[in-house]
Amino acid sequence: MMLDSKIPEGPLAEKWSKHKFNLKLVNPANKRKFTIIVVGTGLAGASAAASLAELGYNVKTFCYQDSPRRAHSIAAQGGINAAKNYQNDGDSVYRLFYDTIKGGDYRAREANVYRLAEVSVNIIDQCVAQGVPFAREYGGLLDNRSFGGAQVSRTFYARGQTGQQLLLGAYSALNRQINAGKVTSYTRHEMLDVVMIDGHAKGIVTRDLKTGKIESHEGHAVLLCTGGYGNVFFLSTNAMGCNVTAAWRAHKRGAFFANPCYTQIHPTCIPVTGDHQSKLTLMSESLRNDGRVWVPKTVDLAEKLRKGELKPSDIKEDDRDYFLERKYPSFGNLVPRDVASRNAKMMCDEGRGVGKTGLAVFLDFADAIQRMGEDTVRAKYGNLFDMYYQITDENPYQQPMRIYPAVHYTMGGLWVDYNLMTSIPGLYALGECNFSDHGANRLGASALMQGLADGYFVIPYTVGDYLTSLGSFAPVDKNHPAFEATRKEVEGKVNKLLSLKGSKTVDDIHKKLGHIMWEYCGMARNEEGLKKAKGMIQELRKEFWSDVTVLGENEELNLSLEKAGRVADFLELGELMVDDALNRSESCGGHFREESATPEGEAKRDDENFAYVAAWQYNGDNQPETLHKEPLVFENVKLTQRSYK
Repeated sequence: MMLDSKIPEGPLAEKWSKHKFNLKLVNPANKRKFTIIVVGTGLAGASAAASLAELGYNVKTFCYQDSPRRAHSIAAQGGINAAKNYQNDGDSVYRLFYDTIKGGDYRAREANVYRLAEVSVNIIDQCVAQGVPFAREYGGLLDNRSFGGAQVSRTFYARGQTGQQLLLGAYSALNRQINAGKVTSYTRHEMLDVVMIDGHAKGIVTRDLKTGKIESHEGHAVLLCTGGYGNVFFLSTNAMGCNVTAAWRAHKRGAFFANPCYTQIHPTCIPVTGDHQSKLTLMSESLRNDGRVWVPKTVDLAEKLRKGELKPSDIKEDDRDYFLERKYPSFGNLVPRDVASRNAKMMCDEGRGVGKTGLAVFLDFADAIQRMGEDTVRAKYGNLFDMYYQITDENPYQQPMRIYPAVHYTMGGLWVDYNLMTSIPGLYALGECNFSDHGANRLGASALMQGLADGYFVIPYTVGDYLTSLGSFAPVDKNHPAFEATRKEVEGKVNKLLSLKGSKTVDDIHKKLGHIMWEYCGMARNEEGLKKAKGMIQELRKEFWSDVTVLGENEELNLSLEKAGRVADFLELGELMVDDALNRSESCGGHFREESATPEGEAKRDDENFAYVAAWQYNGDNQPETLHKEPLVFENVKLTQRSYK
């Protein structure tokens, strides 16, 4: 099968404008005849649902939370990028495009990334109009700060609560349409399958998480806005409920899964403290604006710190290694996340890590407090400092934070074309659910940008082009046999899970999977470890289906059943991630193969053999997946060894 990315012809800066003009339109009277299903109500889902309903479409939204505003987008802290150039520091749409392509280590489509940079300027205006309380300068203009991977200030923020405020804006727009009757909201419903009719997506099957009722819902198109799959690692910065199930079930129906091995390890997280933890906590990348990252210069000093014989303040300035500033003088502490994470791991591997476990580095605000005063630092980062204090019982105003990398974001996801449609006609993927904009590494503050760009400014144009191709305005036939057949399949899977009465809990298996993934497919990978991991995951999957226990019944609120279904999908996804990492024998961005590194320890790409999107096709249970390659063509940027020095 040939992958058609549908990238428009013409100059880069004109592609989106010309494409919008060439897309077929649905007139206002006919929009009322179509129903669109939106799964997930984070920034991508809420903005898409609100925008489509405003246009006149009938929309059904589904989320497993008790309210759309509980989506994990709410947890984003540091900011959202936009090429407004308010600072007059040299920013532009092209510079944002270039920084994003470079930050993703030249493994993203030029056309998609340029469109993202182009519409970024509209996102800020939209959100300000909604009342999002972005930080402002003394004169009243919107403020900006810098983030990793850029030398300009383009990140708009609302203290450390940017995701929450943006989601409240989208949620208010969504509520307006719910109140108007254009959106029907289904909360506490989890999507468990896609209904296919004649090769097109025509609906979904869900489980009511309160009653256990398995239901079918019809629609002319289905939009998946269900986030990433970082919880395959068990410990991550994601909310506990974040999962891959919707995307994975779509994959098993024919949607290609692209670049699954591209995982972002965020450098600025509170370190692991023990086996009791169920998730990790992110400290915003914005902290690297004013915080300085360091470790002791010698293993001896680090050991004394770990034993409590010395305090951080006892380490003299000459005995501190500000390793990011030393190695990357141009960017310093604002190198991209993959670079900062690998270097932090390197320091700890050398024995210079701090904290009781030795798996941490310092993020120090002493210089910033001395330069700006504690009140100014508190105004910029106060809620983040408070969160750190509540979790660690350490006061970051008086001593350095301890941070260590943790799984955060997944750049891989369902393959989509330029219109955001998957390889299944009528099925779209938006936001972190798709692979399209970030290549092998996402720049900070670009997740919120992509989610809102897809929802507010891309899908309202592109979905209409598909709907006009249907040739009919008739409602989807909810009595079609495919709906009942798919519903029965889902019931069968649920009953199979409920029949498992072994000795292990679902969490036992999930923790084992997470350990395998972190150890062998985490910050660094090699051929030997990946092959070992593949065998371990296969054995673990056998253990799951033979010795796990799933408590309770279907006809009730059953968290054990919810977890079991999600972990079963993670076990299959984990093996595909390993296969993808094994196949890609180069290093790029967050995918670091130890066999492919520069003499300085940086990621070494192989553009001759791997400048492509890896799109995997499902072939049945326990069958190898087929790899399809979408070549990446770079006409506007020069492929070079990425350097932040």
